[in-house]
Amino acid sequence: MIRGGATHIAIATDHVIESFRNGLWPGYKTGEGIDPDLWSQFPMLEEALSKAGIVVWPMIEFEADDALAAGAVAAARDSRVDRVIICTPDKDLAQCVSGTRIVQLIRRTRVTLDEAGVVQKFGVLPASIPDYLALVGDASDGYPGLKGWGAKSTAAVLAKFGHLESIPADSGEWHVNVSNAGGLAHTLAEQRDQALLFRTLATLRTDIPLFDDVEQLRWNGDPSQNFAID
Repeated sequence: MIRGGATHIAIATDHVIESFRNGLWPGYKTGEGIDPDLWSQFPMLEEALSKAGIVVWPMIEFEADDALAAGAVAAARDSRVDRVIICTPDKDLAQCVSGTRIVQLIRRTRVTLDEAGVVQKFGVLPASIPDYLALVGDASDGYPGLKGWGAKSTAAVLAKFGHLESIPADSGEWHVNVSNAGGLAHTLAEQRDQALLFRTLATLRTDIPLFDDVEQLRWNGDPSQNFAID
């Protein structure tokens, strides 16, 4: 990203895997199963990044994804910022995409998602991504979603209604092309509280104070350093 012209950059790390979300849902992801040899390298990674002149946000109560979301939203408010690029493949960060000003870069595939790209990929606007994940689930974060709610049916319903609380209880009022609409409506009615909880898990926190001025994120490393891109 630096070689590509990024002037301001910050990297968020999960200094501690567990977060406040573990107190909300017992099945939420933990650090269990991480290879000790890999885990021992995390502090060295943070130290190396700092010495390379890159701002590091080591997260403890919150997750790295929360920091990326909060940092992106805060930076985008600054008129001096041309564009904010969130570099991660994580689905939940798609909720932060805004027009073409805040975009998500999936580096492995070299795909950049703006708001139109999020709609094309998920079938819903960025604002509906937490609702989408609440219904389909997110295995990487450890919550299952609601039974029967697949990606296509979820996208079709949320594309029309936007958020969980706006979905009519009577599927006859949906007027969307999904199979087993009655069953889906019944499941949502029975598990609405759980769906709302899953949405809370999927909603990233953007109120974390990370910096006072975007200039604090300016990269101040040595431009002659040999950065490995891949």
